[in-house]
Amino acid sequence: MFVVVTRNFPPEVGGMQSLVGGLSESLVNHGPVKVFTFEHSNSETYDSKSNMDISRIKGFKIFRKYRKANLVNDFLNNSSNIRAVFADHWKSLEILNNEYLKKTRTICLIHSKEINHDINSSQNKRIINSMQKADFVIANSNFTKDLAIKIGIDSSKLKVIFPGIKKPKIINEQYKIEADNFFKESFPKIITVARLEKRKGHDKILMAIKNLKSKFSKIKYISIGAGEEEEKLKKLAQELQIKNEVVFLKNIDENLKFSLVASSNLFLMPTRIVKKSVEGFGISYMEAASYSVGSIGGKDGGASDAIIHNKTGLICDGNDLNSIYESIINFFNNKNYINFGNSAKEYSEEFHWNKIVKQYLKLIN
Repeated sequence: MFVVVTRNFPPEVGGMQSLVGGLSESLVNHGPVKVFTFEHSNSETYDSKSNMDISRIKGFKIFRKYRKANLVNDFLNNSSNIRAVFADHWKSLEILNNEYLKKTRTICLIHSKEINHDINSSQNKRIINSMQKADFVIANSNFTKDLAIKIGIDSSKLKVIFPGIKKPKIINEQYKIEADNFFKESFPKIITVARLEKRKGHDKILMAIKNLKSKFSKIKYISIGAGEEEEKLKKLAQELQIKNEVVFLKNIDENLKFSLVASSNLFLMPTRIVKKSVEGFGISYMEAASYSVGSIGGKDGGASDAIIHNKTGLICDGNDLNSIYESIINFFNNKNYINFGNSAKEYSEEFHWNKIVKQYLKLIN
């Protein structure tokens, strides 16, 4: 049996939720999976269709983590044949009983943002103490591994395993038509699927779209996602007079989301570091790649593991508007975007969960 202890789990939407959900669903093919996570709206529908045994903890946030830890500790103490415990975050591991964890293999995932605290700060000390309980610490990129070593995590425990992706969905005709209605006869068709956060670079994208209008009269940009920057970005689009070129969408059907991605020519997310917030990998680059769409990502963070520069897309400076603009121009020069898309599709096949999960199983077998 595999035990998954997580703060992030479907049907909640996000990169971490996708990663932990995909890993858990893949482990089912190799043994029973028990998940401990928090309650979420619509979770009953997801859980009823799942092959996993999922325990959802309800209540106020401040109490939930202790209730979850108590349930996990009791389960570990009273169960046998547990092959491994997977924790999605150092906080998921922090208050678990180390004596119970010693009975099995313990794996903790790290993603960059949550470990990026000053050395010897209280948060840093808690992270180091928590990681001592793990047999393996799995970084989602080489960038995250380097950051982990820098902040004091035991390098002998560190392994890099890239996040997996599901095989691309077959897009039915209804959603193809809906996507066509959004893009119409536009070119280039540019898309971002991400939370509306400063580090994702939406503001710089809008400025680049403004500058690109003179070169591409039929340009269209679609942003899918919600977040704290939503109103600021909509106001910026209005000030830049690009409302006809830009569409903001959120909370849309997953089939429509992937249909829009598949219909686009470029996945654009020029990430940058904002204070301590940084993109550890960028699973959305790989999801776009699975639909034969190349990407442009930022040089800060783990995007260079998700994008092979000049092969599956381009890496730019997410802080530099000119770098983003020139990268978009180069992406479409001589129809480069077609070759980028084809190479991205091929590269994405190495990230399918049926291959990625084997890297985890090697550690615990």
